[in-house]
Amino acid sequence: MAFAMEISTMGQAMQLHARVLKSGPEDQTHAQNLSKLFTFSALSPSGDLTYARHILTNLQTPNSYYYNTMIRAYSDSPDPNRSLSLFLSMHCREEPVVPGPDKFTYPFVLKACSKLRHAQLGKQIHGLILKSGLMSDRYVNNALIHMYSGCADSGLALKVFDEMCDRDVVSWTSMIDGFVDNDRPIEAIGLFEQMMDNGVDPNEATLVSVLRACADTGALSIGQKVHNFVKERNLSKKANVGTALIDMYAKCGFIESAKKVFNETMDKDVYAWTAMVSGLASHGLSEEAMEHFEQMKSCNVKPDERTMTAVLSACRNAGWIGKGLYHLRSMKKYKLRPTIQHYGCIVDTFVRAGQLEEAEQFIRKMPIDPDVVLWRTLLWGCKIHGDVERSERLVKDVELLNMDSHDCGSYILLGNVYAASGNWKEKAKMRELMNQRGLVKTPGSSRIEIDGLVHEFTAGDSRHVEAENIYAKLDEMEQNVRREGYDPKISEVLLEIDDDEKASQLLNHSEKLAVSFGLIKTNPGTVIRVVKNLRSCEDCHSFMKLISKLYQREIIIRDRIRYHHFRGGECSCGDRW
Repeated sequence: MAFAMEISTMGQAMQLHARVLKSGPEDQTHAQNLSKLFTFSALSPSGDLTYARHILTNLQTPNSYYYNTMIRAYSDSPDPNRSLSLFLSMHCREEPVVPGPDKFTYPFVLKACSKLRHAQLGKQIHGLILKSGLMSDRYVNNALIHMYSGCADSGLALKVFDEMCDRDVVSWTSMIDGFVDNDRPIEAIGLFEQMMDNGVDPNEATLVSVLRACADTGALSIGQKVHNFVKERNLSKKANVGTALIDMYAKCGFIESAKKVFNETMDKDVYAWTAMVSGLASHGLSEEAMEHFEQMKSCNVKPDERTMTAVLSACRNAGWIGKGLYHLRSMKKYKLRPTIQHYGCIVDTFVRAGQLEEAEQFIRKMPIDPDVVLWRTLLWGCKIHGDVERSERLVKDVELLNMDSHDCGSYILLGNVYAASGNWKEKAKMRELMNQRGLVKTPGSSRIEIDGLVHEFTAGDSRHVEAENIYAKLDEMEQNVRREGYDPKISEVLLEIDDDEKASQLLNHSEKLAVSFGLIKTNPGTVIRVVKNLRSCEDCHSFMKLISKLYQREIIIRDRIRYHHFRGGECSCGDRW
């Protein structure tokens, strides 16, 4: 007897299960109905994984479909470890599962490895795939690319990609997305252009990924080309594409274009609103950011955790301590629990205002445990405001140097505090501790896009093909700003060398090289846009203000914290960053 019941709740699934059990295994519809209720229990949002596993456990001879479905369900669950455990039990059963692991098994096992960042097990699964003869399967290869990228090994992901004979848009997109996730956005853009040259049509996911790469590098012209493609294909109404465009324009320094895309977006979801609020906040347009936040609420769009981070960032960049505390407390109203990022914005606001005691007390009274980044923010404030005593006490009291043994940030900051006060002996101790632990400082780098190509510079970089012209222009720039009263802030160079060497080091900072190149390669009056991976130093900030005035250029520099719009000798941040 066939059962016509449609399943939409677990109650209905359990009713069907009772009927299946009563029908007996010899009934011709038994297998069909059992499969139906199992699939609902495992994969439906209204299902029950525990119930599905109970069904699987009680099957005498489960076939691959049951295992594959359960492995898939676990890979999407909050505990993907269960996916791996079930795969291992499937692989090691005394009575083999028929027909065994196949092209529907491995992609979800690899997805679990990716979510867990379990690279070693992922490589072992790769070995099993090779033995099973499935390396020609496109679906499996795409999953391998995704897994290696998720495990931060874009080199092996690229090897799989390069060896594929049959690629589809998912293959290209997975590789592009992997490059972006692993901080290789320039290669992501190059691969996207290669994909287009090969006549492969990008999908929405591809466009979102490449727009992320453009945002990371400041590659505005590539982003504009993608925008034109979006218009041609009438994809502007897609919420995820629109949000990516807003984010790209904001991060490339084109906040007016970001506003235009936002205003043209019809059904704005929380992600689009958040991208706009965040973009305005990062450009120092805190009043506008708060206006958009109020409009968002009036449209009955509920803020999420990222929205509140953007709101608190706007308060931080404007120096609004009271407003920041108010919005932090208001999160309860939206049933949101503040995270370490939200508390970090408040601490940073206190620190920028020079209220180090208030910042420290705020950290100590937080309802959640502070992390190393929060303490480091306070330590950075000690450096800026010359509070050596507090910084030494912090390192001792909270064991800051032992909180993250793989990161050199705390050592560098404390060393800088010592150096700023002239205590070179203690700074040398910090350097020695770093060497003992094998820690290396992240080098400062700056990127600038010229005619569709992204050029990257590091401090003192001489690798560029036009290095000679860049340094000649830089010398000219220095002479001009010195006539305007520029005096290198040699206190920023925290090395025990003479003043002339310090001034030379300051002149060779990466953003100065990028701006020098921009002045050479762009027409008078053109806006120069630079993306920097670290926070700008005080000397570079003063230097850029004078360059914007003398060369009558608007210079937009995005550092790790915010945007600086230099115009006519002033900066949009109001010298608060």
